[in-house]
Amino acid sequence: MKKIDWTRKLTSRKFWAAVVGFATPIMTLAQVPENTAVQVTAIIMAGGTLIAYIIGEGMTDAAYAGNQGTEE
Repeated sequence: MKKIDWTRKLTSRKFWAAVVGFATPIMTLAQVPENTAVQVTAIIMAGGTLIAYIIGEGMTDAAYAGNQGTEE
């Protein structure tokens, strides 16, 4: 069984679109008011964007720090 690369998964727009695509019909089935469903969807996408940014910046910083020892 393959190990899941969570860093790559959490920075994927497709992953966050899938999360929204799953949550929205569940909220519809539960008869959540439309306004609430829109707000929850917005929160999920905002959270996904923030997580992707934080992980991406961390990876960039780590790569930069790793290259500092190799430059002459």
